[in-house]
Amino acid sequence: MSFSIALSGLTAAQNLLSVTGNNIANANSTGFKESRSEFADMYASTFANITATTPGMGVRIANDAQQFRQGTLDSTGNTLDLGINGEGFFVLGQSLDNTQAQLYSRNGTFHANQDGYVVNNDNQPLLLHTANGDTAAAGFSSSLQALRLDTTQSAPQATTTVNESVNLNSNSKTPVDANGATLAFNANDATTYNWSNAITTYDSLGDSHLVTNYFVKDLNTAGQWNMYSAIDGTVLSTTSTPLAFDSNGNLTNVNGAASTTLALPEYTIPDSNAAALNITLDLAKSTQLSGSSRVLGVTQDGLPVGNLSGVSIDKTGIVSANYSNGATKTLGQVALARFQNVQGLQKIGDTEWTQTINSGPAIIGEAGTSGFGAINSGSLEQSNVDIAQQLIKLIVAQQSYQANAQSITTENQAIDSVLNIR
Repeated sequence: MSFSIALSGLTAAQNLLSVTGNNIANANSTGFKESRSEFADMYASTFANITATTPGMGVRIANDAQQFRQGTLDSTGNTLDLGINGEGFFVLGQSLDNTQAQLYSRNGTFHANQDGYVVNNDNQPLLLHTANGDTAAAGFSSSLQALRLDTTQSAPQATTTVNESVNLNSNSKTPVDANGATLAFNANDATTYNWSNAITTYDSLGDSHLVTNYFVKDLNTAGQWNMYSAIDGTVLSTTSTPLAFDSNGNLTNVNGAASTTLALPEYTIPDSNAAALNITLDLAKSTQLSGSSRVLGVTQDGLPVGNLSGVSIDKTGIVSANYSNGATKTLGQVALARFQNVQGLQKIGDTEWTQTINSGPAIIGEAGTSGFGAINSGSLEQSNVDIAQQLIKLIVAQQSYQANAQSITTENQAIDSVLNIR
């Protein structure tokens, strides 16, 4: 009996050495979760053998329990390196051809393969909820698909609205001829207008066009300016658009209406099959104050053709493709999984797990929601192994092994003593 007790102790000590050694070996494995040896004592199973003086039958290995506490997040600067701060696991497809068989990992080391799919080092794809539209506001599908970066060009977008605020110098003098009459406007003669500015816009094919506004201070009406507009040097109308300002210098009236917007005449682009430009000019917040005439702010909603310039992933896992023309397209939202019993997950290596009956089915959700952690793009979760603690466990395991070995030696000596009685 004593031999078997000591042997069970040796087995337990050997397990503790193996588990501790494995923890130490994986101290630098991204997303690794250390394990802990758990033991239980053994007694005779029959009622007749259970007495107040029963010494026990040794020790058994009860479990190698994984410790899922948070590891340190280290910054890498690589957008596709993802770390989870909190609970949750990345959801991976077993392969690009089989995304229905799912694996779970805390290792967020991802990269794009030659086909644009975001995969780990084993070419297993990261799964996400795909976007229903080009923006997050359109929502996401409930089914999971492999994340693929859209490397196609971003389509151009024709300009429909130009928002421009300017200040027109209140001290400007109207251009007049020798008789004191206002000079006839001529876009090619800078002496016939006070100031002009140009804005780059785009047609439906992504080609750029200059919208130029020319401003002439009205000679006869206080607080009024006359504006002419041209596209690519072609004046859209020989009739000016009056702009009226109040005594505080604020724009109050455009073309006789209490509005700051003006629909420019339609412009058909020569030698192009692009759609005609139909642009609305909004001059809100324009002023007539002392000081130089200048642009206070200008934006327009058109876009040229764009190429993929980068990818961004926010803390909720929303993946956006960014293009060189300034456009942004939402690709989807990274899926996270959690389990009712994480200790029931089966370890399969490569810092990955599969679900079992004991773990319960995966609960799929999104980062930032209840029970799921936040995703940190450009960071990786390091192993949660504490080296100092593991070294202490090694000493304890070694001493336990030596003590149990000594028990066997002592028992052997006792038996030899009995056998040597004459």
